[in-house]
Amino acid sequence: MVSRRYLSSLKNKLSSGAWRKSCQPGTDPGLGTQEPEEKRIVQELLETEKAYVARLHLLDQVFFQELLREARASKAFPEDVVRLIFSNISSIYQFHAQFFLPELQRRLDDWTATPRIGDVIQKLAPFLKMYSEYVKNFERAAELLASWTDKSAPFQEVITRIQSSEASGSLTLQHHMLEPVQRIPRYELLLKEYVQKLPAQAPDRADAQKALDMIFLAAQHSNAAITEMERLQDLWDVYQRLGLEDDIVDPSNTLLREGPVLKISFRRSDPMERYLFLFNNMLLYCIPKVIQVGAQFQVRTRIDVAGMKVRELTDAEFPHSFLVSGKQRTLELQARSQEEMISWIQACQAAIDQIEKRNETFKAAVQGPEGDTQEQEQLQSEELGLRAPQWVRDKMVTMCMRCREPFNALMRRRHHCRACGYVVCAKCSDYRAELKYDGNRPNRVCFHCYTFLTGNVLREDKEDKKRGILEKGSTTGSEQSIMCGFLQLVGDKWGKSGPRGWCVIPRDDPLVLYVYAAPQDMRAHTSVPLLGYQVTAGTQADSRVFQLQQSGQLYTFKAETEELRDRWVKAMERAASGWSPRGPSDGDLSD
Repeated sequence: MVSRRYLSSLKNKLSSGAWRKSCQPGTDPGLGTQEPEEKRIVQELLETEKAYVARLHLLDQVFFQELLREARASKAFPEDVVRLIFSNISSIYQFHAQFFLPELQRRLDDWTATPRIGDVIQKLAPFLKMYSEYVKNFERAAELLASWTDKSAPFQEVITRIQSSEASGSLTLQHHMLEPVQRIPRYELLLKEYVQKLPAQAPDRADAQKALDMIFLAAQHSNAAITEMERLQDLWDVYQRLGLEDDIVDPSNTLLREGPVLKISFRRSDPMERYLFLFNNMLLYCIPKVIQVGAQFQVRTRIDVAGMKVRELTDAEFPHSFLVSGKQRTLELQARSQEEMISWIQACQAAIDQIEKRNETFKAAVQGPEGDTQEQEQLQSEELGLRAPQWVRDKMVTMCMRCREPFNALMRRRHHCRACGYVVCAKCSDYRAELKYDGNRPNRVCFHCYTFLTGNVLREDKEDKKRGILEKGSTTGSEQSIMCGFLQLVGDKWGKSGPRGWCVIPRDDPLVLYVYAAPQDMRAHTSVPLLGYQVTAGTQADSRVFQLQQSGQLYTFKAETEELRDRWVKAMERAASGWSPRGPSDGDLSD
């Protein structure tokens, strides 16, 4: 395969002119008279054309013919393989050797009488169509060359012998084969400089400009071919690093981004190292292999870009984290920096937007201008079973999110509903339903999701149980809260261990403080009516401490920072005075 780094440097060279001789026109101290700038450029064009024809001769008359003779003599490799590798190089060589180079030479010899080159270049332009076939075949030719060099010793011996010759200049056949791909952009650079140096009233100006326009179109095609080869090389690199997954190297795939991330586990507290490959049509979630023999990564999940969603997560414990939600799986990931997280989100969203745009175009073509509104009406907010849910992490709850009974290691263990992602107990998740995102295979689900997905109505023993004052879901309260966050619970009132509690002052119940064991718990373990309480901030021992006091009741809290302490004190003072919010964002003190 062609080196991707080489292809990238090739494009840079073509755009910068770094391939040209160090002695630029008009700077040779050996010349006694100052030649016109435009003539010096034509001289440079002639010299580079001579070198190019010599390279074409080496490809066609030496490499090509020698390999053909060996194929006929030894039958060690097919003649057709040789012809496919060299494509139409013979036609390109004959055109430049028998027509274009002699024409350039004659024009320069007769420069005094005919100081023009635009008409000669215009004659060249139609024949540049020959390069289209060569460029299109180049990637396949490089693959055949690499393959038969490994498979056939006689094939390799012929190439090695010619490459070691003086005519080859210690360069490989692969490098020589790139010359025709590079040549058209070189014509463009020289001709562009030639037009710039021509006087405004020069007789060749109109022809030269027309020739430049024709060469420009051909050069664009060559640069596009180099870009395409670079894209295919990217795919081939990924193909090898993933252990030759056949359908990854599809010509329609484009690698958009790759890089390491951390996977936030719903069971473990420490994130795990993972690696992502984002293509235009799928996201590959991979595990780096410890022993990298052959493949470097193992693909764990493929998520289709079609239907995928991505958004930033606001998690104080895991900064720079983001959520990727697809039909096959939902992942909570952490980037190494804020910039990297934003870059991943933007790359994923761009791929999603491109897929959606293409689908909308297709629908418009099929459905006509009126569209299909019926399908849009069927797109309900519930996507239960259609896509993998975001799993609630184990440590975010201390009780079943359905029946609100506390978990313990022996009698009530944690399970996850595969439809909604809630953490539930065994009793509440003792049901199975087919989930579309998992190929309609039966999965463990909670009774709420089972009823929704199957339509079967279940009798619940606790359905008629009245909701207690503490049974206010932490998630709902946190999302619609005046203030929420972790506080250290200090003193004997909370127990000797001084646990950390998730504290919420809900917007719909602004005069009460609810204290939960974990942010996702469905029931608070303590509620404090704040009306009439006295709030005091700071102590000599620790300025982050503040207290609630009334009629012998004393609650002591400790915030993580003084700034958070001040916000909590302000929120509690408002509640203690009987203040209530008037609007949806009135008095919001949350982050």
